[in-house]
Amino acid sequence: MSVINLVVIGYGGMGSYHARELIQEKEGVKVIGVYDIDQTRLDLAKENNFTVYPTLESVLEDKTVEAVLIATPNDSHKELAIKAIKAGKHVVCEKPVMMNTAELEEVMVTAKVEDKIFMVHQNRRWDNDFLIIRDLYKEKQVGELFQIESRVQGANGIPGDWRHLKQHGGGMLLDWGVHLLDQMLFMVDSPLKTVACDLSFVLGDEVDDGFISYLTFENGVKAVVEVGTTNFVKLPRWYVRGFEGAAVIKDWDLSGEIVKQTGTIDHHNLVPIQAGQGLTKTMAPPSEDATTTLDIKEVAADFDSFYHNFYDVVRNNAEPIVKNEEVYRVLCLIETMFEAAEKKEILTFE
Repeated sequence: MSVINLVVIGYGGMGSYHARELIQEKEGVKVIGVYDIDQTRLDLAKENNFTVYPTLESVLEDKTVEAVLIATPNDSHKELAIKAIKAGKHVVCEKPVMMNTAELEEVMVTAKVEDKIFMVHQNRRWDNDFLIIRDLYKEKQVGELFQIESRVQGANGIPGDWRHLKQHGGGMLLDWGVHLLDQMLFMVDSPLKTVACDLSFVLGDEVDDGFISYLTFENGVKAVVEVGTTNFVKLPRWYVRGFEGAAVIKDWDLSGEIVKQTGTIDHHNLVPIQAGQGLTKTMAPPSEDATTTLDIKEVAADFDSFYHNFYDVVRNNAEPIVKNEEVYRVLCLIETMFEAAEKKEILTFE
């Protein structure tokens, strides 16, 4: 079947990345043009050999355009999505999908009425580090996981300009938080029962510069999801514990290890170690014959690439990998986290 002609709306960091790197004609989707309100971005698009559209209306009126990617500041997503859908275009939207669940509900209803596809680019479901942890969870390589800690930390503050402003949907919970929470809910196959959250405002912005949250699932899994922008020393990207071992992934380079219990730990004959000014058996490492250390190995996704899946959804009525109901659930969780942080309470979720 013919490729899907797509126009990128918003040629900033993510929009240009989609156009240059992510969208491949071999997967059934082709970027045929770019629109941006900033002339300097349009000039850059021309330099990158893309056709530029002078107005949004010129994009929506072009019958050769079958789909658009919305990669603009968060507060503009709803208006652009509804306009595009009503103009007969399928829509891919960058995260966070909308400012709140009410906006998303409106867009989902519009897409259903107009019989158009609306999908959200939750790209970090394809991250190698996440796929490794997801495989640990599914295959029980260190037994059933009961603790999952997911962190992203940097030391450069909040990037850009509009991300510092509440009216544009700034802040880290709506930025990186969307990714980490989507990964967690996509991985843990259980209702989420309770939520606690503490937002950080150490940089003095009106939006959060980070957060730490605690999630408890019905199946017993407890998760810590944390984002920081003032962390000059980072904690590991992932740390998980199971009933038969543990694993750590330290950073994006997939450095880390899996330690699996393969023998019996003799709790009555432990050898104490020196710990500061005292001795401890409790905190001594297990004997070498009780555990096996394994290297971290990459795991391939057991689902299609995003844009090939988008093509299949449009052309072949395939099932979306990123379902709008899942995106809605993440947005509900974010709203609950904002509420939990404001009230300083542990809130129930599902």
